[in-house]
Amino acid sequence: MHFAEGETLKCHFTDDQTLNWGARGGIAYRATSIRSGILFIDFLDPSQDNASMTLVCDRNQGNFTLVYGQLPDERQTRLDAFSRVEQGLPLTAVNAEFRFGTLDNAAAALPHFTDELIGMRNMYTYSPTERYEHIYLNDNFYAWQCLEGVEKGLADVDRCHYVKVAEQLYLFVWREKIVPTLGVVMIDLQAMRTDGKILGYQGSDFSALSNFAVGAHAQVLNTTRHPRG
Repeated sequence: MHFAEGETLKCHFTDDQTLNWGARGGIAYRATSIRSGILFIDFLDPSQDNASMTLVCDRNQGNFTLVYGQLPDERQTRLDAFSRVEQGLPLTAVNAEFRFGTLDNAAAALPHFTDELIGMRNMYTYSPTERYEHIYLNDNFYAWQCLEGVEKGLADVDRCHYVKVAEQLYLFVWREKIVPTLGVVMIDLQAMRTDGKILGYQGSDFSALSNFAVGAHAQVLNTTRHPRG
């Protein structure tokens, strides 16, 4: 792997459940493929108690996107919104760092942030009893609400990021500000489905992580294009 900043790193899959990441070995991972030639690889950072790495490898174009996500500790989580604003901090304490690079071909084009989802209002059906709606507002924020399920009636606006992986295939990352949560999801608007993961704590236990797979059927409800002023 060749990072855009010049660093190189070897990622070796020892079997279908474990990989070596640089000098660290024996790391458990999960890998899926929402589209031929494109892998979604996710694992916890063995050097941190509250962090994960998600690697999207596009073997068709020869490039990758790495998302390093880290949850806040208990002290950071309990800092209220007013105090965060007062101290000049982001409203969410969940952190996400993005790195781009190439696989074997150093001349391959890099993935990049995109605005192609902005304006879309999409519905995601996770099961017969779980449905959510997303409205992609701008480069930095999206609105969500639960239409059906245990969170029915809840809604919020949270920080988010969009990466274009391929035509009509996007990596969508969100960082919630109330309950510390990181979502990393592939949205395929050709197949109209999603695949990804959500990282958080197990309830109020800050010593136990929850890193679980999610996937949904997607439907574009409408798209808003604001007139230029």
